Amino acid sequence: MSGRTSFQMPGLGQAAFVAIGIQLLGTAFLYLILKAEGGWQVIGLLALLGAGFYLIEKRPQITDFVTASFSRVPVVALTTAVAVVLLFPFVVGNNTYVLHLLIVAQLYAVLALALNFQLGSANIPNFATGASYGIGAYVSALLAVNFGLSFWLTLPAAAIAATLFGFLIGIPSMRTRDTYLALVTIAFGVVVQQLLNNFTWTGGPNGLVGIPAPSLFGHSFASPLVVFGWKLPSQANFYYLSALLVMVAILTAHRLHSSRIGLAWNALRADEIAARAQGINVAWFKVLAFAVDAFLAAFAGTIYAFYVSYISPDNFTFLVSVTIMTMVIVGGMDNIFGVIVGAFLLTILPEKLRAFSDYRLLFFGIVIIGFLMIRPQGLFPQRIRSYGESR
Repeated sequence: MSGRTSFQMPGLGQAAFVAIGIQLLGTAFLYLILKAEGGWQVIGLLALLGAGFYLIEKRPQITDFVTASFSRVPVVALTTAVAVVLLFPFVVGNNTYVLHLLIVAQLYAVLALALNFQLGSANIPNFATGASYGIGAYVSALLAVNFGLSFWLTLPAAAIAATLFGFLIGIPSMRTRDTYLALVTIAFGVVVQQLLNNFTWTGGPNGLVGIPAPSLFGHSFASPLVVFGWKLPSQANFYYLSALLVMVAILTAHRLHSSRIGLAWNALRADEIAARAQGINVAWFKVLAFAVDAFLAAFAGTIYAFYVSYISPDNFTFLVSVTIMTMVIVGGMDNIFGVIVGAFLLTILPEKLRAFSDYRLLFFGIVIIGFLMIRPQGLFPQRIRSYGESR
């Protein structure tokens, strides 16, 4: 019989075992799907994953038990997660393609977390995240190519420029709601992409080339990374940099969710009129959501530009914003872990399904529909807010 039933709170030892085991199991699945070469191998792994989510859907007490286990031993869970992130490149070895997929997946995870502040927390549809992503990439690239600024100086400059763009799009958007608000953000995104495509100082349709690799303490990110005698490909530099950005985004998301800002966003999601009646400045918190989204997206854009060393308007089309929104919806709106899982899944799957050639998008669409049928509210739905945590 499905449905929630009471469960016994796990002991410390049992909780630690579950927390470590779940993370190692997830890491093993990620490794297998990254290393899978045949399309049917990927389908088999996805079927296994779907069966797991189906079991969770039918037995919600499993989710409660796992969540309780992680809550009992947060230090053990965090330590395991950090160890997995640090050691994974050593497991992958010299496979630069896998490292590339991981870098892109982590950058998309940051973009999805950025959009989650709006779509998940405040129920504000924003199709301009790809534009903020592009602004961050172009501002940093132009400063590096034309003025010789280092990556570390262009990073905050790009974030400030994108944040101003967030305010620019957020303020006029306050006069619209729901579907009309979505149309406004679509228009902004298209305008930005067209401007990048037509201005000569942005390189036009040819884009910008020759973006220099960052360096830190004399070590160029274009050089292999040597750690305790282990020689990792140059992509490992950007892997750890993007992983650090993901950690910052997770910390930011957690702190905002547990703050009065997150509480106000959730109030807007529940009922905007009621929120206004309670004295919440609806316009300000909506604009703030746009600004935070653009701020984080700019960081991801900057790392992407310096990683690939070449960018063009085609990298920041409307389709990018749609993809990011799909990641949030599939992963689970207003669920930090779910959004990250959705970003990794929807970044890796299109690449791994290339074995099906012309039918790749068909299989990709079927997989997405299948997961949403199993978990209509996303792979990891939003959990009930604990109001005692708000500050």
